[in-house]
Amino acid sequence: MLPPAFYQREDVVQIAQDLLGKWLFTKIGNDPITGGVIVETEAYAGTTDRACHAYNGRRTPRTETMYHAGGIAYVYLCYGMHNLLNVVTHQEGIPHAVLIRAIQPTHGLDLMRTRRARKIPLISGPGTVCQALGITRAHNGLPLSSTTLWIEDRDTRISQNMIQTGPRIGVEYAKEDALLPWRFRTLANAVNSL
Repeated sequence: MLPPAFYQREDVVQIAQDLLGKWLFTKIGNDPITGGVIVETEAYAGTTDRACHAYNGRRTPRTETMYHAGGIAYVYLCYGMHNLLNVVTHQEGIPHAVLIRAIQPTHGLDLMRTRRARKIPLISGPGTVCQALGITRAHNGLPLSSTTLWIEDRDTRISQNMIQTGPRIGVEYAKEDALLPWRFRTLANAVNSL
C-alpha cells in the first residue's frame, strides 16, 4: 500500500500525476475485492483554487475531511446523485485533494458489472468509479490503507509522454482556474500494456 508520505507531499498536481498507474481497490463487507488501475485524475489545490470545495478557506461539515492529513478518502455527493472519491493530500490543515475520475478494471469484474448493471471495459467518470467499487459517503474519512478501501503501488510506471493533460471537467464557475491543465489521463496504449 502507498505510505502516508506519498499523500502528504506539498504538490497536489504532481500527486495527481503520480496516482496514474496506481491500483485502487475496495472490499465491501462480504463482497469480493473490486478494483483496477487509476487512469484519470484531477488535482484541486485548496484555499487558492476556485474549483476546490475549500476555496477561500471554506470549512463546512462536508469539506472538513479535506483539512485532515493526506492519506484518507474524501467522498461527497455530487448533484444529489453521484458519490465521488477524492484522495486527500498534503499536511493537516491544508485542504488539497485529487479526484479519481477513471480506472481500468482488473479485479471483481462480475460484481462491478452487477453494481453498474452494464459492461465495463473502462470505468470512466468519477460517479461511475464509486458505483462500480461500492464506495459511498460512509467511506468518507477512511484511511486509504484500510481493509475496505486502499491504493497499492505495484511498480506500474506511466511515462510522461503517455499522460494527456487538460482542464478539469464541470468547474466552469471557477473562471480562469477552470482552465488550469490539472486533469491527467493515461493514453490508451499505456493502459493496454499494464
